[in-house]
Amino acid sequence: MSARPLLNSVDCSSRYDATSSRSSDDGPTLPLDDIDRLTVEKRLLRKLDLRVAFLILVYVMNIMDRYNVAAARLHGLEEDLGMTGNQFNTLISILYVGYLLMQAPSNMILHRMKRPSLYLSSCMIIWAAITVFMGAVQTYHAALILRFFIGFVEAAFFPGAVFLLSRWYKKNELGLRTALLHCGSSISNAFGALIASGILGSLDGTLGFSAWRWLFFVEGALTIVIAVSAIWILPDFPSTPSVWLLPDEQILAIQRMEEEVAAIEHESKPEENFSGLVEALMDWRIWWLGVALHLMVSSQSFTIFFPTISATMGYNTTLSLLLCAPPWILGTVTSFVVARHSDVTGDRFWHIVGPQVVSIVGFIIAISTMNTGMRYLSLFFMTQSPVAYVVSLVWIMNMFSRSPSKRAAAIALVNTMASAGLITSSYFWPSSWGPSYVKSYIICISASVMSIAMCWVFREHLSRCNEAAQAEEKILGLPEGFRYIL
Repeated sequence: MSARPLLNSVDCSSRYDATSSRSSDDGPTLPLDDIDRLTVEKRLLRKLDLRVAFLILVYVMNIMDRYNVAAARLHGLEEDLGMTGNQFNTLISILYVGYLLMQAPSNMILHRMKRPSLYLSSCMIIWAAITVFMGAVQTYHAALILRFFIGFVEAAFFPGAVFLLSRWYKKNELGLRTALLHCGSSISNAFGALIASGILGSLDGTLGFSAWRWLFFVEGALTIVIAVSAIWILPDFPSTPSVWLLPDEQILAIQRMEEEVAAIEHESKPEENFSGLVEALMDWRIWWLGVALHLMVSSQSFTIFFPTISATMGYNTTLSLLLCAPPWILGTVTSFVVARHSDVTGDRFWHIVGPQVVSIVGFIIAISTMNTGMRYLSLFFMTQSPVAYVVSLVWIMNMFSRSPSKRAAAIALVNTMASAGLITSSYFWPSSWGPSYVKSYIICISASVMSIAMCWVFREHLSRCNEAAQAEEKILGLPEGFRYIL
């Protein structure tokens, strides 16, 4: 009789009836009894969290360099480059064409590398240099080409950073850390607008350059400085010798990851090049979640046009940018709370649905009135939704926690399909639909509802997998094995 007849019938995996094995990373090992684990683990996590904090700073610059065209639009970008019709929307969307093309290949390359810190920092320097060049463009088509390559190079960072976190943190630690990383987006949206208002308001005409050009010059140069520092600050994989870790800390870092996969049989087999990518491409669950997150990201397209939406309240450029900050500050705070609560309770689905429902309330308020106060209030509701994407990524990492190669591919593929939503949704906000943007909000509501429905169906599938595992264990008298987090 098969050892896993019921689980195989529903395409689920189990941890029981398996032997302990090492991860694919080579490194020293030491029995847990030989070290004071609690003390060393606290010290390890404290050091690691400090480096992850720098990773957040990198992501802040990543988002700032990606979205600064929205602020530049308010200060003459379209007029100076002679844009008409939907050309600005195309300038926004072309970045994501390059972005989605490179994500999966980049993560598979990263999985094979020993120094991810060097790889990610190099990519950062390249996209920062291209951002500086954006300030010197004279034509729309030149800007279009540069935006494509910014996306192409930026594609290495976020899925690579998420994968890097999954190689250091255990599944009950990942939610908060991934939320902290993704909060770099909200922080960037908040303080990026403040920085942009300062640059646009004070440097116009300096050395003969328009203010929007200085926006690219300053932010690109700042990113280069941070990128050079990142070479020595960002962590590598646990198996890579690190000067910032003591020997017992590095041993424990490796051991913690071995414990996450120790009971999975196939982890004892060496992984072939790109085998994880092939496995991920053949797994229907990745495609299903990819579509669900595609819809989710499409519903969050307002983040790209946030300065434009803020400007519909009738204030001048500087004040419109300043008003962008408070909603995103609140969104950052609630992201921490939601992600942490998701880790503590072991629930993913309701922590994905809740923020999306709150954002739908915001969309409905914006549709219902042109009152300035109410429309500004709606922005606070809308900025609650991005944490749903964070929890979704953690859900994916939990599901594919056993194979680093497949996990890297899964993160990249899902993020690629999700990012594709920003290509089409860049056209959800044409100027002709403003200032009310009722049609835009209706599209966002529809995308949110469909995303919630797909996540519910997927949760039901995982629930059946867990029930099948429990029934099999009861029949065969086996100890409790792997369970999917719902």
